[in-house]
Amino acid sequence: MPLPPQLVAIWRRGVDTFGTADDGRLFFTEQGRVLGYSGYRKTWRDARVLALPPDLVASPLAARAYDLRHSALSTWLNAGVDPTEVAERAGNTVETLLRTYAKCLYGRQAVANGRIGKLLEEYE
Repeated sequence: MPLPPQLVAIWRRGVDTFGTADDGRLFFTEQGRVLGYSGYRKTWRDARVLALPPDLVASPLAARAYDLRHSALSTWLNAGVDPTEVAERAGNTVETLLRTYAKCLYGRQAVANGRIGKLLEEYE
């Protein structure tokens, strides 16, 4: 999947800082073994507490690491990327993309209202 330069830079810093497992995996235990589900879940839970304000920690926002996929695809759609392109990058059909991933992101209501307002002003 293509990554924007900003994410590539973050990825590279992580690899430079932490390296990879002997088999090339990015996420591994201190002993270099496969990181299990419970390890991912605990790390994600701890990261949410550090990254989000308390009211959002208590919300379902980004409750699971998999929610990043939803967030990424929704962000691309909200940015105006053609749904066909987003679906192709995600390995989904457009139908699945729109049914499963086309969600509003936190704080995007103001952006949507601004766009709707601007359109309505054209009719005045």
